[in-house]
Amino acid sequence: QVQLVESGGGLVQAGGSLRLSCAASGRTFSSYVMGWFRQAPGKEREFVAAISWSGGGTDYADSVKGRFTISRDNAKNTVYLQMNSLKPEDTAVYYCAATIGRPGQKPYEYDYWGQGTQVTVSS
Repeated sequence: QVQLVESGGGLVQAGGSLRLSCAASGRTFSSYVMGWFRQAPGKEREFVAAISWSGGGTDYADSVKGRFTISRDNAKNTVYLQMNSLKPEDTAVYYCAATIGRPGQKPYEYDYWGQGTQVTVSS
């Protein structure tokens, strides 16, 4: 089992940057595929990015490609989401998730979730 705690959210102007962090408990962090999802009010939770257990493979939603970068530090049990060129439509609660399975873009493919961190982008 793994517990996830996100941090780094906040209020930023359009065009700005934020870096989200997700700290994981447990000694098997490096075995998990990690993902970031987001959920805006009144909308379904949507995939943002995922990274393989080694960090060698990444996947992004089309809406964030070229602006967001997912990375991980297995020595620190932490996964990051660097968000640049933020837009008002990026406003959402961002969730970190983990799965022992293959990287996926569907929420049901992930077994563990953090509590979320709010990101608000003003225009």
